[in-house]
Amino acid sequence: MSVTCGMECMVMLGCMRWAWKRCTYIGSDDSATWPIATGEEFEPVPRICRTILAVYESDLRRPKYPPAGGYRLNPDWVIKRVNYEQTLGRAPPYLIYLDHDNREIVLAIRGLNLVKESDYKMLLDNRLGMQMFDGGYVHRGLLKSAIWVLNEESETLRRLWEENGKEYKMVFAGHSLGSGVAALLSVIVANHGDKLGGVPRSLVRCYSLAPARCMSLNLAVKYADVIYSVVLQDDFLPRTPTPLEDIFKSVFCLPCLLFLMCLRDTFIPEGRKLKDQRRLYAPGRMYHIVERKFCRCGRYPPEVRTAIPVDGRFEHIVLSCNATSDHAIVWIEREAEKALENLKEPSSETTTTPPKVQKFERKLTLEKEHKDALERAVSLNIHHVVTSGEEEESSCNTEAASSSGDKSLETCKDDTEDSSEKEISFCKNARTNWNEVVEKLFRRNLSRKMLLKQHGSDSITDK
Repeated sequence: MSVTCGMECMVMLGCMRWAWKRCTYIGSDDSATWPIATGEEFEPVPRICRTILAVYESDLRRPKYPPAGGYRLNPDWVIKRVNYEQTLGRAPPYLIYLDHDNREIVLAIRGLNLVKESDYKMLLDNRLGMQMFDGGYVHRGLLKSAIWVLNEESETLRRLWEENGKEYKMVFAGHSLGSGVAALLSVIVANHGDKLGGVPRSLVRCYSLAPARCMSLNLAVKYADVIYSVVLQDDFLPRTPTPLEDIFKSVFCLPCLLFLMCLRDTFIPEGRKLKDQRRLYAPGRMYHIVERKFCRCGRYPPEVRTAIPVDGRFEHIVLSCNATSDHAIVWIEREAEKALENLKEPSSETTTTPPKVQKFERKLTLEKEHKDALERAVSLNIHHVVTSGEEEESSCNTEAASSSGDKSLETCKDDTEDSSEKEISFCKNARTNWNEVVEKLFRRNLSRKMLLKQHGSDSITDK
């Protein structure tokens, strides 16, 4: 009898401990160790949010639901608007916007429409481990939708890019359901830029707002230099490991589903999750907007944290009354605008001091974080992960990789080959210190001005 009572007490204590840890776990804990993002890298996010919101409007000149401050878009720069009747249910509605101010060609895709059967069919067109692509697994329905959009709009995007001097960025953006389509669309274009006239990977960007879990971990880390995912505090979708089709089948009992998934994932070790190569994740580099604190009422000035996590990539369900409201694009746009203002405040205090983080230095930091994430994935034995050396070589050989684009799009598969150690070391050593270049090419005169050295003579005359 005493043994039974002791076992019951142990079980009760275990359940109480689990309930305490889950109830006190908040969304900000996921990014507690991440560094703060800079205003320059986060600046496009509010603008992209407004572009996605513009998809819901039929006429930007007479908007029905404008955000605070308006859309701030030029209606004359809207190149094309596609609705459900034109997509025939193969993709969510989207628009193409030519942003001359920021030198971007934006294809924005709206989120899930709860009353449209075609959106549910797209979500249901998938099973775990059903579709392989580029050495990993992706959501089959979202991939088919991305390929359809690319086939429909490739000529339009190619024409816009060529007419503007082949210098504009190619930006794909989406929210919720549209975020998965945009992310996979950017992956295709990054590998097969010839479909859009030879767009290099460096000019391809994707902003995935309230991102759906649409690709395996190796792809999520590999394309962190292309895809930027934005998560608002407690948003349920990036944290829910349940397939999308099961989530939206249970949308009317979502709290019950989240609780059951929370209970199940408690007993699944982290290592087992990482070794499951069919498990899907939110793509790319993560930007986490945090605005609430534990046991505090109301919203605080939002801050933005960023990283490329490998383990602990939004793996914990947050039992919060804001889990669904934080998924709304309206709230994301509002809080992203506030966060951007907070990030810009320190730099606007004085104009005589340089910024704490220089633009070139921050660019190198982002590249280093990407390499560190790839190496971290290798150390954790993630299946089919691409090392930093292979990533550099693939960026140098974009044209060779894009020559097999049509074949890859038809089969939705891409074979990855390992490069030799000699080629990898060559790419690593190809980077030259900027100070050494300056010393070789320039010298200072008596007035400390930088003048270009002349060939065959060390003397430099002042002018």
